[in-house]
Amino acid sequence: MRVLLFATTTGYQVRAFDEAAAALGVELQLATDRCDQLEDPWRDRAIAVRFHEPALAVDTIAAFAKAMPVDGVLAVGDRPATMAAAVAEALRLPWHSHAAAQATRSKLRTRQRLRDAGLPVPDFGVVGSEHDLAAWADRGPVVVKPVVLSGSRGVIRADTPTTLRRAWARVSQLLAQPDIRAMRDPDSAFILVETFIPGREFAVEGLLSHGRLQVLAIFDKPDPLYGPYFEETLYVTPSRASARVQRAMESAVDAACRALGLTHGPIHAECRVNDHGVFILEVAARPIGGICARALRFKGPKGATATLEALLLRHAIGARVDRWTREPGASGVMMIPIPGPGVLRGMDGVDRARAVPGIDDVVLTAKVDQTLVPLPEGATYLGFIFARADSPSDVESALRTAHACLAVRMDRAVPVI
Repeated sequence: MRVLLFATTTGYQVRAFDEAAAALGVELQLATDRCDQLEDPWRDRAIAVRFHEPALAVDTIAAFAKAMPVDGVLAVGDRPATMAAAVAEALRLPWHSHAAAQATRSKLRTRQRLRDAGLPVPDFGVVGSEHDLAAWADRGPVVVKPVVLSGSRGVIRADTPTTLRRAWARVSQLLAQPDIRAMRDPDSAFILVETFIPGREFAVEGLLSHGRLQVLAIFDKPDPLYGPYFEETLYVTPSRASARVQRAMESAVDAACRALGLTHGPIHAECRVNDHGVFILEVAARPIGGICARALRFKGPKGATATLEALLLRHAIGARVDRWTREPGASGVMMIPIPGPGVLRGMDGVDRARAVPGIDDVVLTAKVDQTLVPLPEGATYLGFIFARADSPSDVESALRTAHACLAVRMDRAVPVI
């Protein structure tokens, strides 16, 4: 069996999928945005694709599939998920439709589809100029965000007309950056403004099988995300929300998937819950990002165990996964935030953090001498802390204690003149 995995060359999860595929006896074929002028520069035998040229990628992979049949597709990241959908349609493989994947990538189209389906959404609109901001000046707290981009990049809360103008200008400058312009995404030029949704925030990890949603985990986000920026830190599961609230979240995510047209494959949803109900912030046509999936393990028939990547590979080749459930106990991950802009010189206290009871591992993904930028302009973390314990409270405590052990050494970045 062969599964085609779409990913960027910087995708953290590729190695985890590779290890899971080897254990399952599945051949994993990568399709990444690596250089197409050098022969196998990464030594991964990947098919070179360009995410801004989906039609060309479909032709390239269709030619590959004639000689090397493909049994399923998977994707890591939003742009790869959209391309995976286009290829799956061409090869007639089960996956989310291309139109649905495109809708999930756009915050504007997501809002429109949820609204049209009668689901609760904030007031929203695209603001193309500073003059257009006048309509939002007296709307109370609003959130300014790029129509595309993920991981809370470029998302800023504004409470006054002055902070609204500043937020819009800041996001405009971000969208002019070379790395975003290089995406060649026509939607990357647009900025969305919407009314702020108060409440507790959660993440829902799920798997769709021909339209049927299987919720794999609900994560609490214990740190309040009220702005002005929305950097995610802690994910803890199982959720401590009441059974009623959890059922409401599952129902809302299921309805959102149907509104967006998602039918087959992994989904990662974000939602806020308040006295007015469950507000879906987004549903991505992909699994949880980074290496956060290490916080999840599953138990199956006859005591079998699996990582999230192994579960998704089983699903991609058509195996049943409906009898798999998350392992007993609690688990969680902390995405280590970047304290400020600068050049990373080192991290002290890692061994102390790893020795905290309940901590599984501390994984540093930022490199020494790397120039780091925090949110909302940045797109990375220093690394990840993983914990397991008997209860969600113990997991949260372990993660916070381990994080307190860490001391980041950074030098101020010197601007190039």
